[in-house]
Amino acid sequence: MNVKIPFSPDLSVQPEVKAFFDEATETFSYVVRDPASTSCAVIDSVMNLDYPSGTTSHRGADEIIAWIQENDLTLEWLIETHVHADHLTAAPYIQERLGGKIGIGENITVVQDVFAGIFNTGSDFKRDGSQFDVLFSDGDSYQIGEMTAYAIHTPGHTPACMTHVIGDAAFVGDTLFMPDVGTARADFPGGDARILFQSISRVLALPDNTRLYMCHDYPENREISFETTVADEKKSNIHVREGVEENEFVKMREARDATLDMPTLILPSLQVNMRAGHLPPEEDNGRVYLKLPLDAFK
Repeated sequence: MNVKIPFSPDLSVQPEVKAFFDEATETFSYVVRDPASTSCAVIDSVMNLDYPSGTTSHRGADEIIAWIQENDLTLEWLIETHVHADHLTAAPYIQERLGGKIGIGENITVVQDVFAGIFNTGSDFKRDGSQFDVLFSDGDSYQIGEMTAYAIHTPGHTPACMTHVIGDAAFVGDTLFMPDVGTARADFPGGDARILFQSISRVLALPDNTRLYMCHDYPENREISFETTVADEKKSNIHVREGVEENEFVKMREARDATLDMPTLILPSLQVNMRAGHLPPEEDNGRVYLKLPLDAFK
């Protein structure tokens, strides 16, 4: 496959990356710092939800906020790699305290259109992505201080998935996992295993020494980890290492996806994340409610 990247990566730029791990959802959030300034970005933050009690908190986001303040940094961006189905984003909470713009891929509108119907959101919910500050198209660039960051459209897991390349670091969302874990599922509405393979091929077309940062890790016989490289993925990824053909991958991915349960937090996560992390409007009793649509994924 002849794969092209819509920009030239600058590996001389080496952002500082601070990882934060939410154990309950096995999610990594990142603060990406420009070494030449005080500017930074937050990628894939988490709002904590105790599902049985319906209690929300921001202990993970508060850790991120405290670290940014302790290091006298200026937050310029809150990036969502996609509409997460396994955790709720804390982007608006962090934005209210530190500023910055919330950005996601422009195909958020596709996701909103699908799930607005499933959750019967009504005419007051806009399906144009306007809940976010910036919608990225494939190849778009943006600045984090003196660093130029690029967004690559990498759908397959969801239609709105983007990989964000910042100097020699790339944040892949759920598109790829650590080499011994493999790749994302592709059976959510709008997902597609063949498109996922093609998107991964774009990521693996980056220079071999590009650092790759995971959104999740699911190890069996090792410590939790979040960083690998393009070279390591090409050599060792159990699903898409060099030599694995597209049809072989699609057959494997579709068979594997058929055995997977839905994520525990998929229904609350989608309702909140398609709103850029904002909760649904309060009802007349002053409470906020999330819906539980029965048989939504039959």
